[in-house]
Amino acid sequence: MRAPITLRGAEKLRAELRRLKSEARPAAIRAIAEARSHGDLSENAEYHAAREQQSFIEGRIKEIEFRLGDAQVIDPATLAGSGRVVFGATVQLAAVDGGPEVSYQIVGDDEADIRQGLISINSPIARALIGKSVGDEVEVLAPGGKRVYEVLELRFE
Repeated sequence: MRAPITLRGAEKLRAELRRLKSEARPAAIRAIAEARSHGDLSENAEYHAAREQQSFIEGRIKEIEFRLGDAQVIDPATLAGSGRVVFGATVQLAAVDGGPEVSYQIVGDDEADIRQGLISINSPIARALIGKSVGDEVEVLAPGGKRVYEVLELRFE
């Protein structure tokens, strides 16, 4: 099964891949060459650090290429007609117990960042929200216990 990712998430991964290939990889190669010029490699900490950095960069490049190759890119703006919570939707919620309103966008696992209001499609709250409409109440079994929210608004950006 292909992993869903928003259009914005795919663009961020592509930008990181370009940066790694055009800037980070050449910088690591230059650092290795510079460290080699200092002589004995067996006790050259700069050389070993540069090689480790190069290894990390190459691993990240492979990881991003795999994720992009396995991704199903979804543009949330094309999903607005359903009126239901789906992948990519931004959902405004109000806690039924009177807590503060919150807003979350449902995104792929690689994009999730709760500080930015981006929650994984596989998170308990996203799973509870999928298929709901404005006005529906949603029970979420979260690590902190059961919470009940009302869906106030849906946006597809």
